[in-house]
Amino acid sequence: MPEFPHLLHTAIDATDARGLAEFYRELLGLGYRAGDEPPPDGAEDDDSWLVLVDADGNRKIAVQRVDSLPRSTWPSHEVPMQLHLDFSVSSRDELEHQKERALGLGATVLLDRTEDAEALYVLADPAGHPFCILTR
Repeated sequence: MPEFPHLLHTAIDATDARGLAEFYRELLGLGYRAGDEPPPDGAEDDDSWLVLVDADGNRKIAVQRVDSLPRSTWPSHEVPMQLHLDFSVSSRDELEHQKERALGLGATVLLDRTEDAEALYVLADPAGHPFCILTR
């Protein structure tokens, strides 16, 4: 039986790695990998590479600090998406609830397709990366 690579996590660049990690930690109910937690007040934060894990310790998302990052202009193609994440929810009510949660955490709505058969929102995280929340 051949061996295939296993997806470890999705890595996302951000100029504010801790801020973006906090956004996805809150949005998805994740935790930090041991050693990546925010430092105590006043301590220096080595936020160059942060990994978020699920309740079982499985890696889900990594955030890497970069000095500059042009914000996507999607749906215009001047600066393309480059990558986006899709998240699914069980119902239209849950779709609205999760959209509001994301907005409260700093996301912005890029596209509302809730009238389509597969209802979805395209949002941008605080660093400008587009992501979708859609109904299953």
